[in-house]
Amino acid sequence: MKFKSLSFRLLVSAGVVLAAFFALVAIVLEQGYRQSAEQALQSTLRIQVYALLSAAEMSKSGRIKMPKILREPRFINPGSGLYACIQKAGGDVQWRSPSSIGLNLSNAPKMTSGEYLFLLDDQGRYVLHYDVIWENETGKEQEYVFSVAEDSQFVTKQVDRFRTTLRSLLTLIGLVLILFQFAVLRWSLKPLRLIVKDLEAIERGEKMRLDGFYATELQGLAGNLNALVSSERAHLERYRNTLADLAHSLKTPLAILRGWVDSSQVNRQTVQDQISRMDEIVEYQLQRAAAKGEKKITGTVDVSVVIDKIIASMHKVYADKAIHFEIEKPDNFKVYCEQGDIYEIAGNLIDNACKWCDSNIKVSLSNKSQTRQNDFALVLQVEDDGPGIPADHLQNILKRGVRADQNTHGHGIGMAVVNELIELLGGRLVGDKSEVLGGMRWQVYLP
Repeated sequence: MKFKSLSFRLLVSAGVVLAAFFALVAIVLEQGYRQSAEQALQSTLRIQVYALLSAAEMSKSGRIKMPKILREPRFINPGSGLYACIQKAGGDVQWRSPSSIGLNLSNAPKMTSGEYLFLLDDQGRYVLHYDVIWENETGKEQEYVFSVAEDSQFVTKQVDRFRTTLRSLLTLIGLVLILFQFAVLRWSLKPLRLIVKDLEAIERGEKMRLDGFYATELQGLAGNLNALVSSERAHLERYRNTLADLAHSLKTPLAILRGWVDSSQVNRQTVQDQISRMDEIVEYQLQRAAAKGEKKITGTVDVSVVIDKIIASMHKVYADKAIHFEIEKPDNFKVYCEQGDIYEIAGNLIDNACKWCDSNIKVSLSNKSQTRQNDFALVLQVEDDGPGIPADHLQNILKRGVRADQNTHGHGIGMAVVNELIELLGGRLVGDKSEVLGGMRWQVYLP
């Protein structure tokens, strides 16, 4: 639906903002133009007042006389929209223009000599009043108010024309800006469409990862998506391999059992060995299939807390050995990893140390800034005072089904899972002789 489109929402939002802005602009400009038109009309009416003053004459009796023909022809034509009258201050009308015949012009307000007053009267006319004291030849003074009025249509028509022109221009400008905004949005959101297109290509199997040139703000997203795609692809591949390995690994024990069933003699020990072997194979494959190996998109886990829980469990399981644990770790040690993977790694390493040690185990966590090996940082180190493992046998220990001592139950499966998990996390597992305790030392390095 269009309402779910980010481009549509941004375009509608921009359109609403532009419409509101242009509406306010239109109101402000229209009001400003009206005020300008009124000021222009006031200046025009003042000129008309001056024209009347220049044409007027006062008789010896103090009465105003105006010529029959005025310079402004609109004063002569009835209903022309321009009207004039002369009143005595606070008295009767002395003269009115022919154009104002039949009209009721408002009485002049009380004013002081030389004062101008511009207003809109009750009949909707703009009126300019001017108070003047006139002196005739005999020295007689008389106060008059010259009033000139113009119909409001003079201003209204100008404002209407301006409003029509303004709205047309603003509408046109608004449409152009919306089209420009649409083009800008299309250009700005192109990296998102590119990522969506590449994701669809990955879904169809045409690509293995997001490898386009994306915007700076989207590079982190592309990196996380690549990590997620790689992780899910690794999980799927591991599940397939696990099923294939499980089927292949069970063939030999099943063939041996089938041979003993078909024969006349049954060796109970052989049957028991093969059943134990099958149980080990199933256990290993289940652990391998459950291993997540997810990276930093999963969140953080406090390794220090996990180590405390594991050691507390080991005290109970190996209570008869009275193992002494030496622990070197900070109170808070978080890494980007799945909690279950940390339990598998640390749990198997510490459990193997408990099986093979005499009485002492040292567990330490190291900060990233303290120890570096190439691009890796030492995270976990487990040492014991047991017999250790020969250097030429270390790599075999990490293979499936290989144990240091065939009489020790379960040894070899756990280390294979540990090695695989660390590889999935992009790290390294290093085993050598402990310089402190003399036994085995396992070091877990992570990026």
